[in-house]
Amino acid sequence: MSEQLTFEEKLQQLETIVSQLEKGDRPLETALVDFQTGVGLVKDLQKTLKNAEETLAKVMDDNGELSDLELTND
Repeated sequence: MSEQLTFEEKLQQLETIVSQLEKGDRPLETALVDFQTGVGLVKDLQKTLKNAEETLAKVMDDNGELSDLELTND
């Protein structure tokens, strides 16, 4: 797939995979492929969120200077 998916598209794809796996009616081989795809999507989504968090942590303060906010790791 050469087309880059948006965050929202990846999240929707992950939700679809989870829903299909929760039904439990997929052949084992298909379920394993779906699971692996889902894990890859989770990693991509986490990376995107981490990058967004780091970007948002650097905001302009009232003096026009960059201000680092404390990041929390939940």
